[in-house]
Amino acid sequence: MSIDKNAQLFERARQVIPGGVNSPVRAFNAVGGTPAFIARAQGAHLFDANDKQYVDYIGSWGPMILGHGHPQVLSAVQAALLEGFSFGAPTEREIALSEAILALMPSMDMVRLVSSGTEAGMSAIRLARGYTGRNKILKFNGCYHGHADALLVKAGSGLATFGASSSAGVPEHVVQDTIVLEYNDIEQLEEAFAKYEGQIACVIMEPIAGNMNFVRASTAFTRRISELTKEHGALLIYDEVMTGFRVALGSAQSLYAQQIPGFQPDITVLGKVIGGGMPMAAFGARREIMEKLSPLGPVYQAGTLSGNPIATACGLQTLALISQPGFHEALHAKTGQLMAGLKAEADAAGVPFSVDHQGGLFGFFLLPELPSHYEAVMKSDKPLFNKFFHGMLSRGHYFAPALYEAGFVSSAHTDADIQATIEAAREVFKTL
Repeated sequence: MSIDKNAQLFERARQVIPGGVNSPVRAFNAVGGTPAFIARAQGAHLFDANDKQYVDYIGSWGPMILGHGHPQVLSAVQAALLEGFSFGAPTEREIALSEAILALMPSMDMVRLVSSGTEAGMSAIRLARGYTGRNKILKFNGCYHGHADALLVKAGSGLATFGASSSAGVPEHVVQDTIVLEYNDIEQLEEAFAKYEGQIACVIMEPIAGNMNFVRASTAFTRRISELTKEHGALLIYDEVMTGFRVALGSAQSLYAQQIPGFQPDITVLGKVIGGGMPMAAFGARREIMEKLSPLGPVYQAGTLSGNPIATACGLQTLALISQPGFHEALHAKTGQLMAGLKAEADAAGVPFSVDHQGGLFGFFLLPELPSHYEAVMKSDKPLFNKFFHGMLSRGHYFAPALYEAGFVSSAHTDADIQATIEAAREVFKTL
């Protein structure tokens, strides 16, 4: 009888790491079972401690848009490693990466590099408060912007009410200026701005909510947010940690700009893809906003490893490769092939199933129609999803271990990978 090395590692990990993992969703608490401990990866495939191979639809939660171990990215990182790991001083590559990001993002004149999406989101909110001189922030139920205290908030019981902290260790007074509304609800949005006239510093939102699986902000909702923030002197923060450079070369804001003439967020938060798999994130805005940051202005933000020379090398090469003509169109088509195939097999088996995708980002729901907000997402059949997840995992196809997380396709996924996933899904749907 073979030994399950994943189970051995999980037991060992639980003795020294809370829950056995360094980020909660990895523990498989939502789906049950033992997590796969990944030993290596190549292209579109993961290999666990038992050397079982999986087609990877997590992609390190987004950054592996080129797949794992792309030779040109590896070469850039290896060259950077020989020059030094970290200096705590400026480097030319920080400038080059900033220039590359700004060339693709017309809403930004300046950018500040940091090490994580949480750090970028937290800093963007501090900057918005410092720029406007206001305290209140508005976010949406089901959107995730990192684990900063002011953002760990669950919705209140009524329209435009303040929420309560959703984590122990976050005092209620810390979240008293955080307003939580329902995503895609224009009426609540208008009510909040009327109720807190002149007090709202910013609205922070995911343009495609990847922590509700995959829920798009409607064009009408996005347009109204843009109008209201301008009318009331608040800033619109676009959290594109997940969507940035993955759903389109110009990120999600470029897609909404095609539908809303002149649309631009005030501040953009980026992550994932700009690091290409290394710890890297950023936030950027118009010059007059960014010049409020230290050392030019009074808003303090700092980080010893910000603009790390290894991460900037990885990010620069990744951005160069995904900027090639037709890259995102091909990625969108590939992701659409997967979604269409899963949908067809679910329909054939009589399983309620709805799908959506953009670029290399996708989501599916065990629901007859796509949801538009958090409460609708939570109506998805959790036990059914867990059966689907484990059925696919056992057949070598690794989807997110929670029904409320988006999925990712890379340019390394082949037609054969996708077809194998669809064929496995056919078998699994018959068992649901």
